[in-house]
Amino acid sequence: MKYSQAFIPTLKETPSDADTISLKLMLRAGLIRKLSSGIYEWLPLGLRVLKNVEQIIREEMNKIGGQELLLPTILPKELWEETGRWNLYGKELCRIKDRSGREFCLGPTHEEIITDIVRKDVRSYKQLPLMLYQFQSKFRDEIRPRFGVMRAKEFYMKDAYSFHASEEDAERYYKIVFDAYSKICEKCGFNFRAVEATTGSIGGSFSHEFMVLADTGEEEIVSCICGYGANVEKAECIKREVGSWKPEVEKPLEEVHTPDMKTVDEVGKFLNEKPEKFIKTLIYLADGKPVIVLVRGDCEINEEKLKSHLNANELLLADGNTVEKITGVPIGFLGSVNFRLPTSDFRLIADYSVENIINGISGANKKDYHLKNINIGRDYKPTEIADIRKVKKGALCPRCKKHELKFSRGIEVGHTFKLGTKYSKAMNATFLDEKGKQNFFIMGCYGIGVSRIVAAAIEQSNDESGIIWNRALAPYQAIIIPVSYEGKIKDVCDTIYEKLSQKYDVLLDDRDGRAGVKFKDADLLGIPVRITVSEKTLKENKVEIKYRSKKTAELVDIEKILDKMPKNYL
Repeated sequence: MKYSQAFIPTLKETPSDADTISLKLMLRAGLIRKLSSGIYEWLPLGLRVLKNVEQIIREEMNKIGGQELLLPTILPKELWEETGRWNLYGKELCRIKDRSGREFCLGPTHEEIITDIVRKDVRSYKQLPLMLYQFQSKFRDEIRPRFGVMRAKEFYMKDAYSFHASEEDAERYYKIVFDAYSKICEKCGFNFRAVEATTGSIGGSFSHEFMVLADTGEEEIVSCICGYGANVEKAECIKREVGSWKPEVEKPLEEVHTPDMKTVDEVGKFLNEKPEKFIKTLIYLADGKPVIVLVRGDCEINEEKLKSHLNANELLLADGNTVEKITGVPIGFLGSVNFRLPTSDFRLIADYSVENIINGISGANKKDYHLKNINIGRDYKPTEIADIRKVKKGALCPRCKKHELKFSRGIEVGHTFKLGTKYSKAMNATFLDEKGKQNFFIMGCYGIGVSRIVAAAIEQSNDESGIIWNRALAPYQAIIIPVSYEGKIKDVCDTIYEKLSQKYDVLLDDRDGRAGVKFKDADLLGIPVRITVSEKTLKENKVEIKYRSKKTAELVDIEKILDKMPKNYL
C-alpha cells in the first residue's frame, strides 16, 4: 500500500479524555475513532491489527480441533430465562424489544445459545468431545466505560465452548486449551502470566485468567516463585497455625465506654491497641438474607470469596440503616458476643484471621460500648470458619507457604472456565452414553478478547515516540521511506516495494514532505522495520534499515534487504 492512498488519519494532539496509553496512541495513530462513550470505530490500520490477532487465535483453535461458526448477536429472552441469567446478569445486559414486543438482548456471551444448538443436534457420546468457537462483537452496558477498547460497551472477542462425556475428558481438554492460550500470548509477543480467577457471572468450578503484565494494568494479581498465581479476587490467604502466635493468657471480658467511637482506628487509639487485636463485625445480605461476617481489624472482606462460599447470586454489604433495623445496634458497635438476630438459623462466618485472636476487641452490641478480651470458643462460636479476606502485601504463598507473594498489575486478555453441568442441567441438554443412559454434557468455556489484545500489546510495548509492534500484530511489517520520492530514489523504492510485497505487507511512504515528518509517523505507527532510501545511501548501493524496537540503524546492501527482514515473531 502506498501511503498517499491509505486512510491513516494521524493526530498531532491527544484527545483530552483519553485515559490510557493505548487509547492515546490508538487515536493518535489513526487505528480507531470514538463514536460515543464506550463505542469505537475501527479504521483500516486498526482493523489490520485486529485481523492479525484474529488469525493467530484461529490457527491455534483449529490446531486443537475447534470448529468455527457464527452465532446471532440478538439473543431471545427465553433461552436466558432457562438458566436464570436474564434477571441475574444485571444492568450490564443490553435489553431490546422487537416490534411485536418480544424481548431480546444483545449478546454479552453465548453459553445459552451454544448449549441450545448442541442439545438439539448432538445425541450420542460418539459425537464427543466437541469444540465450537466464533469471533463475534459482544455488548455490555458498562456503567462507566473506560480504558478505551479494553472496557467498552461493544468489543470484539473469540468465545469457544467444549462439550464432553466425562469430567476427566473435560479437564484433559481444559489443559489443551490452556496451552493453546499460552501459545497465542507468546505469538503476540506478551510478557504474561496465567492466574487462578473467580468464575463470576459465567459460573463453573474453576477458571484462569491470562494476564498481560503491565504497570498500567487494570487488575492486580499475586504470584510466587513456586508457580502459584491468582488475581486478588481469587487469591487464597494462608491459615495461620495457632503455634505461630505468641502465647497469651485469656482474660475476663471487660466492657469499655467508647462514646462516639465507631472505627477500629478511633477505638484503637483510645485503648492503645493495634488493629490486629480487633474483630470487625459486618452484616451482608446474601440473596436478601442477613449473614454475619467477622474479620480481623487490619483486614478486609473479599466479597468474591464470600459470595462463592455462600453460593449466593447477589451479595450486598448492609448500610447503617439496614444494620440497625435488623439488629437494633448502631453501626460501629456490632460484636460477635451475645449477638442476636430475629431468626435463629443465621450464619456467623469468621475469617481465618479471627481464629487465633486472643483477648480481642469488638463492639458490645450497644451504643457507645466495646468489649475487651473476647476469645473464640469461650465467648462466641462461629458457625463456619473460612478464607474470606483480601490478600495483603507481605502475605505468604498459600501453596508453598515459604515465600512472600509478589504483587503486580495486569491486563486480562483471556479467560478459561471449567463449567461442568451448570448450563446443561439448567437447559436439560443431554446425550446417551455407551450404556444408553442419559447424561448431562460436561462443558468448558474459553474466551479471549481480540480487541483487548490490541490495546494490551500497546500498553506493554511503547515508547515516547509511539507504538512498538511485533511482526505478528503489526499492520505492516515494513515501511519504506524515500527522503524524496523522485528520480533514482523513486525507482529504487519501487523496486524494493515490489520485491518485499511478495512476502510481506509493506507501506511505501510516497507522500511529499520532509523525511523527519515521515520518520515520526513511522515511529508513531510502530511498524517493525523502517527502510530509508536517500542519495547518500545509494552512492554505496545501500539503504538504511532501522528496527522499531532498537535505537540504532544500520546500512545494508540493497540485495540483502530480504535477509534483514525478521523471519519469526519479534
